Amino acid sequence: MKDIILKAENISKQYRLGQVGTGTLSHDLNRWWHEIRGKENPYLKIGDINDRSVKGNSDYVWALQDINFEVERGEVLGIIGKNGAGKSTLLKILSKVTAPTTGSIKSRGRIASLLEVGTGFNPELTGKENIFLNGAILGMTKKEITSKLEEIVEFSGCERYIDTPVKRYSSGMTVRLAFAVAAFLEPEILVVDEVLAVGDAEFQKKAIGKMQDISKGQGRTVLFVSHNMAAVKSLCTKGIVLENGLIKYNGSVEQALDIYNSQNKLTESKICWSSAEAPGNEKAIIKSINVFSKSGFNYIEEDVFVEVFYENLIEEQVLNVSISIFDDKENYLIASPNLNRQKLKKGTFKSVCKLNKNTFNTGKYFFSILLVGNNFELIVKLESIVSIEFKEEGTKRGNFFDTWSGALRPYFDWSNSEV
Repeated sequence: MKDIILKAENISKQYRLGQVGTGTLSHDLNRWWHEIRGKENPYLKIGDINDRSVKGNSDYVWALQDINFEVERGEVLGIIGKNGAGKSTLLKILSKVTAPTTGSIKSRGRIASLLEVGTGFNPELTGKENIFLNGAILGMTKKEITSKLEEIVEFSGCERYIDTPVKRYSSGMTVRLAFAVAAFLEPEILVVDEVLAVGDAEFQKKAIGKMQDISKGQGRTVLFVSHNMAAVKSLCTKGIVLENGLIKYNGSVEQALDIYNSQNKLTESKICWSSAEAPGNEKAIIKSINVFSKSGFNYIEEDVFVEVFYENLIEEQVLNVSISIFDDKENYLIASPNLNRQKLKKGTFKSVCKLNKNTFNTGKYFFSILLVGNNFELIVKLESIVSIEFKEEGTKRGNFFDTWSGALRPYFDWSNSEV
């Protein structure tokens, strides 16, 4: 018999564009008038789907529509989709930060959420005081929190600053402490949004290991949203793909990843972060990554460009971007570091790597991005963060068509002469 710990039934969330809340006083009165007469909310019958690429015909938009799924105890559910697909809205509803327009959430046990940097923290209180505050919100006694305090502080790596107000923490320190609090105060359900990308590579590895321990060793449930497909693949046991506020797929994580990757067949493969969510630490952050070609990967005889925008947060720092490329079987193909030696002032910078035409074969390729600081310190490591795909059509080279043998198909210079 299934041990269902969380169930979403017919969840929908409607917003009115350009408004705080869901409408005006006249709309609220109209809803009230329908309600007292026992009639349905009239605004549930209108509204566009959550598609940012089209203008739409209504002031109302459905951020989520008819979301149904169940999560068993001990499962790790990965929720993936493009930016704006409705992932964060869904997690806020599951965490009871916001209420659904229609539908209901049924859960058994405490839910701890890590939705954005500093969620649930009072910036005026110290790190230690915030640990006790969050524990109290979860319904724990002071004695229970005290028994976990040492583990939380040690895992977060913030021991030196634990008696300092949180407002003086960097975004990386804040998310370290927030994750430690959420993970060690033993909620039955842990909800984690993309916020882990703010941490450095070492902390991300620790956090993923801790979530695996929580689910496998302690039988607790994790809901995980990330654009890091390698992390989703290694951590999650099931996957949900959201597209335009609707569930496109709910099932095995392998199939979910295949469907998600198939959504990214664009003229460019791009990902952007807000400043609060950008991966990095107090020294530097990555703001966006863009991989593109002139025709959108329709022809292998075109150059491919990788653009990385990043922000330097301290003076006199040397920053270098490096890319690594993998095929769809996770074979490591090539790497290219940018060996810059220039010390940078504070500000935003762009590094561009040109991959010469006739490098790639037909098929899918994944790009990992590294950002390295002074003394080769690893600041950000994003594994398989963007992908591109070359199809067989359009790959003509002389009289040769279609796929060649090998992971790459570079066009080397040949010469012919009579001897």
